[in-house]
Amino acid sequence: MFSSYEILLGSNSPRRKELLKIMGIRFTHVNINTKETYPDSLSPIHIASYLSVLKSQQYNKKIANKQLLLTADTIVLTYSNKVLGKPKNKQSAVNMLNLLSGKKHKVITAITLTNNRKQLTKSCSTTVYFNPIKREYINFYVNNFNPIDKAGAYGIQEWIGLHFIKKIDGSYFNVVGLPTHLLKEMLQDFS
Repeated sequence: MFSSYEILLGSNSPRRKELLKIMGIRFTHVNINTKETYPDSLSPIHIASYLSVLKSQQYNKKIANKQLLLTADTIVLTYSNKVLGKPKNKQSAVNMLNLLSGKKHKVITAITLTNNRKQLTKSCSTTVYFNPIKREYINFYVNNFNPIDKAGAYGIQEWIGLHFIKKIDGSYFNVVGLPTHLLKEMLQDFS
């Protein structure tokens, strides 16, 4: 609908896939396996952009004339500038949620669009305010939902978000994992 390109989605995120479908954007999923590492010297606000571009560079097939590769990355940045990606295990998820409990943090998602002529990367930041979360509720969430595939170990659209997020400043869909308004603007640059 918003693009004359065949969109190649370089993401395994079920939430990104669902948001694209809701937006009416047809896409083909492509596998990109990237170790999500970045230089220690990189400013935290640039990490999501760096990783989004890195993922685009891992696409090992030639992008055809009317194809557009979409890659994205989301990080959580705590009030003390600690970067939270996806937790490695349940204990890591519990630790992350303890850090976020009762505090505000930023969710930064970067989108990279690449065709055979140019590349464009932009990011979006949303501030999320959590009410305090008792340890028993954190354990319930970690044991009954899937925080392992989510930056910061939570989904805003899931049980913990419904019960403990007090407010947000910015895009809700950015926190879900794809700032849809930003994607629409970026697609217009390729029309």
